[in-house]
Amino acid sequence: MAAGEEGGQAAEPAAVEEPEVAVEEPRSFKDLGVTDVLCEACDQLGWKTPTKIQVEAIPVALQGRDIIGLAETGSGKTGAFALPILQALLDTPQRLFALVLTPTRELAFQISEQFEALGSSIGVHTTTPGRLVDHLENTKGFNLRALKFLVMDEADRILNMDFETEVDKILKVIPRDRKTFLFSATMTKKVQKLQRAALKNPVKCAVSSKYQTVEKLQQYYIFIPSKFKDSYLVYILNELAGNSFMIFCSTCNNTQRTALLLRNLGFTAIPLHGQMSQNKRLGSLNKFKAKARSILLATDVASRGLDIPHVDVVINFDIPTHSKDYIHRVGRTARAGRSGKSITFVTQYDVELFQRIEHLIGKKLPAFPMQEEEVMMLTERVAEAQRFARMELREQGEKKRSRNGDDDDTEEAIGVRNKVAGGKKKKRKAF
Repeated sequence: MAAGEEGGQAAEPAAVEEPEVAVEEPRSFKDLGVTDVLCEACDQLGWKTPTKIQVEAIPVALQGRDIIGLAETGSGKTGAFALPILQALLDTPQRLFALVLTPTRELAFQISEQFEALGSSIGVHTTTPGRLVDHLENTKGFNLRALKFLVMDEADRILNMDFETEVDKILKVIPRDRKTFLFSATMTKKVQKLQRAALKNPVKCAVSSKYQTVEKLQQYYIFIPSKFKDSYLVYILNELAGNSFMIFCSTCNNTQRTALLLRNLGFTAIPLHGQMSQNKRLGSLNKFKAKARSILLATDVASRGLDIPHVDVVINFDIPTHSKDYIHRVGRTARAGRSGKSITFVTQYDVELFQRIEHLIGKKLPAFPMQEEEVMMLTERVAEAQRFARMELREQGEKKRSRNGDDDDTEEAIGVRNKVAGGKKKKRKAF
């Protein structure tokens, strides 16, 4: 309720029509108030014009206000908080200036790379220490008492991953006199509670209030018996050979198993999940981004935030339990105006979840064209590869306690897979 409206007793003044004034949107970072040296850095990164969230958030942040930024992944959120922080750092240089909290280390590394790229000409350094609370409690001499900026990126995911206790501990030991930026794809009750606890009189900068997928994304589903999921996956990879794929699985174990299965059949597949060491996770991500591997199998650790520019096809091998995660997963393709495909596997157990997804995005998805007879021809070879994958998975579990190397597990366990692939390591099409 606006000030002065309470009670509704006073007569409304006559409306006065004012001439409409065309407001020109800022067309450069300089128009937003970004200093010249940082505008040059944006230009070197290929950032020609600011995104919607940057237009909304940067001027407000430069005024020294706390911000709640609501925007989807891939919307330019990192620039929206990094540029104001770097500009403030130019005005008052100091060692420990800003803290950025993220739900995953991969996202933390990506953000650090953007900070260092934007601040390369002014000597900015970043570090990604991992679990911050461990350092606060156990690293002698480490504290955050000089902090000037706190950023919580992907705040809804931070809270959904049960980091509330850790966030509370951090909030208790950082200065009250600070600027706080909270960015989230959704305004959940947990995020609202965090906002009240951490921000002072924030400005809300929202550029997306509706869940939707981009127009150039071709979305399909396939309805299949659960026991033949692996065979259908191999069929699709063969049919769309030559593309890059992100395949989403619901668990770490199924991610690893499916990666082993596909490698046994000659595909260049690599896993990314939370039970891998940090070096292996970054190694998988970098190999895929460098196009050294064409198939990345991942849990939802890779569904949001990460900038992977060349994904042609997203496959929901396991349908997401939460409908909103579908938006984030398929958002890995058809980015920056490019086209892309997504294919969602729907078994007899997934119908209700799939209907919720269609309701959320407001459209009925078409079936992906399939040749059932060709799929069935693959079942024998796939069954053999499944058996070898299970054996390798058991071997990895037994060796895990004693092995500390950083090589990719799926590339180490190669002893028997050449038998399945016909004695030679095949590149793409397995059959």
